[in-house]
Amino acid sequence: MATILKDSLRTIQSHRSLNPQYVELLDILEEILILREEYRRKIKTDIFPVDARLIRAKVEGGFPLVDFSHEDYDLSQPQEYFLALLKIAEKRAPGETGEMAEKIKNGEVLFSDLIYESFYQDVEEKELEKSEEEDVAFDLVELFIEESLRPALEIVSSAYGDTIRKIGWQEGYCPICGREPKIGEIRGEGENRFLFCNQCGFDWQFELIKCPFCGNEEQQTLAYFTIEGDEHYRVDVCNKCKRYVKMVDFRQTGKKVDLDVEDIATLHLDMLANDEGYE
Repeated sequence: MATILKDSLRTIQSHRSLNPQYVELLDILEEILILREEYRRKIKTDIFPVDARLIRAKVEGGFPLVDFSHEDYDLSQPQEYFLALLKIAEKRAPGETGEMAEKIKNGEVLFSDLIYESFYQDVEEKELEKSEEEDVAFDLVELFIEESLRPALEIVSSAYGDTIRKIGWQEGYCPICGREPKIGEIRGEGENRFLFCNQCGFDWQFELIKCPFCGNEEQQTLAYFTIEGDEHYRVDVCNKCKRYVKMVDFRQTGKKVDLDVEDIATLHLDMLANDEGYE
């Protein structure tokens, strides 16, 4: 993992010069990745235990291995990580995140509720909340809630990812944790599409002509757009459900893709997609 961290930090450094408008967010991501590695090493127990006997049945039935709607997990370590993450934002904009940290510490806000809401709050409801906020380009608290589970879920992903790939996962949401993808990668000569889960770091192959969100396979209602001079990136859109997912294609360059970093470096694509009415 230390080698992966070094590669990620190098990628961040290259994007600082390529995308100066995102320097502050890339600086934040750099701090997150260093802190993530620190907390990953701290984990000594299975925070999200998986019954290996049920893996095939779950995968074939379309059920993620980790189910936050039914299981009662000990989230004390993810909560500790979340509070450490909040300090990253507090250094830059004192006030709001510090207040949230205090509410969690004194029990006024339950961390488990934040996690549950992050998975099961309706998409339209999330978009409404964002539209009601002023000048919101990037929600750090939302990012930190998602990130708080990452070290523990990466352990599940590493342990069972190969098994899932051998069985075959057919859904557009993550087979580890159930999170929907924001970004993915085009690989191979056959233009294979792989979706990436920011929540647990797992990626899985998914059909090229199919919407991962609503399952639409009507080619005439599926499309993508790119930006001139930026053809290594595209946005796959579905005109049926009006959802989108960003895709990275570095096949011609041979460049190694770090989708955690690329998700930040392509925020302009999110803004364009939103402007075009996609969520």
